[in-house]
Amino acid sequence: MNLYIRFFDTEALVHNADEALDFLASIPEIPLDKNMEDEIRSYVDSDVTFPKRCKVRPHVYFIIIKTEAQTMQDFKEKKALRPNDGNRRETNETILQLKNEREGWYEGSLDFKRVVLIPTTGKHEYRDTHFVARCKAVSGLDCYNRIVDYLQTRVDHRSQFPSAKGKSFSFKYLGMWK
Repeated sequence: MNLYIRFFDTEALVHNADEALDFLASIPEIPLDKNMEDEIRSYVDSDVTFPKRCKVRPHVYFIIIKTEAQTMQDFKEKKALRPNDGNRRETNETILQLKNEREGWYEGSLDFKRVVLIPTTGKHEYRDTHFVARCKAVSGLDCYNRIVDYLQTRVDHRSQFPSAKGKSFSFKYLGMWK
């Protein structure tokens, strides 16, 4: 695992924590102390994959990103950041399930951001709302569209609905209608 480090326009791709600390020590604006060294070493040794922001002074940070890229060019072209083949396959399967036509009853479950009025203040706020409905549809996507169309006529127009492809919508086929 390599490390990409950036402080404003200064950047480097290094192979371990020692090289990272050497690079950071070469930047006069970054005061390296024992706490910062320990913080960087623990981040490098951990299983954490999200980027690490380290504070230099108020409102000034440098960033460290773990990557599989072997060169700076590979990193810039995002060739080795993280493989997403599993996510892409999962998304394709979700789309296929949504579009699979099978007439009948569906039960759709949707989590969305509903705009509601707070009577005491007269202001509005977003509230997470869970909605479940059974409807006649020809596919999972049709079920989603029917639920959203129904809700849009009954909630504030500023409410936010998730994508049918996301994790906030699920459906199951209940059977053929009679």
